[in-house]
Amino acid sequence: MDNSLAIDKPWGQKNPLLIILAGLAGVLRPAPGYRWLLAAVVLLVASVPQGGRAATEARIADLVVANSHQELLLYFELQNALTPEMEEGLKSGLPLAFTFQVELKRQRAGWLDQKLARREFEHRLSYDNLKDEYRVLRQEQQEESRGTASLSEAKRWLTRVDGLALLPLAQLTPGESYQVRVRARLAKKDLPTDFQRLLSVGELWGFETAWQVVEFSY
Repeated sequence: MDNSLAIDKPWGQKNPLLIILAGLAGVLRPAPGYRWLLAAVVLLVASVPQGGRAATEARIADLVVANSHQELLLYFELQNALTPEMEEGLKSGLPLAFTFQVELKRQRAGWLDQKLARREFEHRLSYDNLKDEYRVLRQEQQEESRGTASLSEAKRWLTRVDGLALLPLAQLTPGESYQVRVRARLAKKDLPTDFQRLLSVGELWGFETAWQVVEFSY
């Protein structure tokens, strides 16, 4: 079986620029080793989130579908996630948590798409004033929280998802088309009431990004 992924439509319709790039890139095939990344990352970066959000608003970016020898993998980043006010809140001891939602569907012409997988998990960021250290817990990694004195490094851990296993390749059907979509939201329920009110009045963030979508053929 030819275990390769081909980018089809990044957002519901053909984009002429992407078609040209796809032609140059050719068929994307796995290289030897544990995993491979899609060579034409630009094909996915060019996809447009639903709703035409402004560049300064939080959004899912750099969405890449890849695979290991056995699993379908996902890579992406949450951009513009923290405002200066949120960073100040962290320094005051207010934790932040972002919930990520991931869905994988098999597309069926004339029928409702078939949902194959759904993942929901949190990334949490807190600050320990006594140790002058940021702590990040990534739920999908099933690991202990990680600490760093660098806010930049903590934000990178908070906003990156690397190699999320979605589905065994054995459950994909060759020749079929699939869609992956991702969004994130600020877990506002975990914030103190006063901070929730500050976020709501200041409209610091909409608390939920648009769905970012990529379609591919297996």
